[in-house]
Amino acid sequence: MLAVPGMASLLAVSLFARVAITADAMALTLYVVLGLGLSYAAAGGVVAALTAGVALGGPLLGRLIDARGLRRVLVVTVGVQVVFWLSVPVLPYVVLLAAAFLAGLLMVPAQPVTRQAIAAMTTSAQRRAAFALEAVQGELSYVVGPAVVIVGAASTSPGAVVWGVGAVIVAGGAGIAWLNPPLRAREEVRAGRPPRREWLGPGMIAALTMAFGTTMLLGGIDLAVVATLEEAGQVSWAAVVVAVLGVTSVVGGLVYGVLPRPLPTWLLLGLLGLLTVPAGLAHDWLWLCVAVAGAGLLTAPTLATVADAVSRLAPAGVRGEATGLQASAAGAGFAVGAPVVGVAIDVSVPAGGFAAAGLAGLAAALAGFLLTRRSSARTRPPLGGQERAGAAASAEVRSGRVGAAVSAEAGSGREGADRFEDHGGDLLGT
Repeated sequence: MLAVPGMASLLAVSLFARVAITADAMALTLYVVLGLGLSYAAAGGVVAALTAGVALGGPLLGRLIDARGLRRVLVVTVGVQVVFWLSVPVLPYVVLLAAAFLAGLLMVPAQPVTRQAIAAMTTSAQRRAAFALEAVQGELSYVVGPAVVIVGAASTSPGAVVWGVGAVIVAGGAGIAWLNPPLRAREEVRAGRPPRREWLGPGMIAALTMAFGTTMLLGGIDLAVVATLEEAGQVSWAAVVVAVLGVTSVVGGLVYGVLPRPLPTWLLLGLLGLLTVPAGLAHDWLWLCVAVAGAGLLTAPTLATVADAVSRLAPAGVRGEATGLQASAAGAGFAVGAPVVGVAIDVSVPAGGFAAAGLAGLAAALAGFLLTRRSSARTRPPLGGQERAGAAASAEVRSGRVGAAVSAEAGSGREGADRFEDHGGDLLGT
């Protein structure tokens, strides 16, 4: 995959940016607590404002990229990040809340852009391996970013760490703008923008639901690990357990990328949920490392199949918006996962946190499976001739010629819309 022209440089620059973006919440938390001397609740408010902005801004930025182009959007987002991170140390807390929301709304879209570019730069046969590498990249950023920020805050100052994180985000965004990777394949350059109802159907909703469920599960596991080890008096070992999760996820992603055939997303997510629930039976750090290894091995493959399914289901003209919706769904899952698991731990035992996280993943997998079956039932042609007509309509849609041609071949714009969902059917499990 790294031999694909432009792929190695894209993944390298994107990793640089994503390491800082995954560490921005930790940097702001440490600054509010250590720099301003406020409570962790106050720090949580700033992080929540940033997260809400990112969730709302994903589809907005994706739509702007589709309409205006990548470099224009990156110039705006990089400029906003320069102003925000430089001004953080001088802003009063109330102003910092509003500024954090705006910075999240216009965060450098490193992850969605990387996924769009992968879809444009690879063939259908290469795409699963490429998204597996992208998922491994994401795991590496989560392992490295927060740890570097914590070490930096301990050795320098929270204000200096804030500036450092901001500088890396800005440099990463500028690097992606300089590379200017293609976001559409050569045959997709003239693709038009179809109405949302033509691509945001059951198949896409299934993929977004499973994106939400996956990150909700992952967002809860870390909290359950800390709670379990705190009860055992071994909380200092939490970093080791989390590192095991990250390393096994990297291994799982690399192995999944070389498998000859993909597995359905709902199946991977369901297995991830099933393997998460019994992790609560472990009561010391060593057995907890063993217990979370199975979930770790399935983490990157699940994230990769979700990204692959979204890229295949989204027409080229709206791929930016679709990947933005995926990023928003994933961000919402992270935001919801920790509070839900925290409540489960408070009302039961630490093992209840693993159960809540695993059951959330299972529920999302079931919802994705049912939506996928519904999508399959809607798009299944009753006659061979109609199947050939649908294939012709799908070809018209993929080249951007929606409208009259789809209506003539498929009978209605709605049937043409259903054909979008066929491209991600293998990954969703149909």
